[in-house]
Amino acid sequence: MEQQYDRAAEDLGNVIALEHVNVRVPDQRIATIYYVSGMGLTRDPYLMTGIDNMWINVGRSQFHMPTGNPQVVRGHVGLVLPEREALLRRLGGVRKDLEGTQFSFAEHNAYVEATSPWGNRLRCYTPDVRFGRITLGMPYVEFEVPMGTAAGIARFYREILATPADTGEDGQGAFARAAVGQHQHFIYRETDRALPAYDGHHVQVYLADFSGPHRKLRERGLVFEESDQWQYRFKDIVDLDSGKLLYTVEHEIRSMTHPLYARPLVNRNPAQSNRRFAAGHEDWRWAMAYGD
Repeated sequence: MEQQYDRAAEDLGNVIALEHVNVRVPDQRIATIYYVSGMGLTRDPYLMTGIDNMWINVGRSQFHMPTGNPQVVRGHVGLVLPEREALLRRLGGVRKDLEGTQFSFAEHNAYVEATSPWGNRLRCYTPDVRFGRITLGMPYVEFEVPMGTAAGIARFYREILATPADTGEDGQGAFARAAVGQHQHFIYRETDRALPAYDGHHVQVYLADFSGPHRKLRERGLVFEESDQWQYRFKDIVDLDSGKLLYTVEHEIRSMTHPLYARPLVNRNPAQSNRRFAAGHEDWRWAMAYGD
């Protein structure tokens, strides 16, 4: 009998990649200690190499961290990192340098949660079938949202951005989940806790159909920046019937013709050092090859 395949399992929808999460940080030195020395990630060697901004590579995604008043994602960012024990050693090694900040880390059964010096939470998982073949990457960003908003948020992504989005419920409550790339999602988790005011942090994604969502957003008055030929921005997610504001998080929208689309990112092997060096193992392979 001919092999049957689930072809729908490979559908991405219109949002084809989550590239970066942008949060401002007040001190580039402290950010380097946390993200590079502690987390074991790689500073981009080609762009934003000065002291006013820092781009940190995580597989095919990045953190962007311009200097300024600190910004905190209202939720957390999920990462896949290759080795839990090595991560714990590195985080323990920077504890003294980060004294007096909000830095902390804790080991859980499924992940290690590390909190940045300014309060951003990262949940770090080892490679798992849930994340496909990723060994180093950013599979999701989870936002905390008001009660009763998940269904409307999912509909917004389906109808405005034309990407698969659904709702569900688990032990933590109701949520919406929107596909934003291969094995990448935005998760909107309902909470009854009071949320802090939105501080301007943003996320960036690439769209295959760039103009269709732009037209729908413009019709509703939601585009607040026409950045350039390849980019625009919106920040309000609204109920499509009433126009009621559901949640605010800035989306930087880029086309697949953007000059930076699919730019190769350098990812180092954090186990390498001058005292423990192995030639040919300087780079980290961010995804397993087929057949591994």
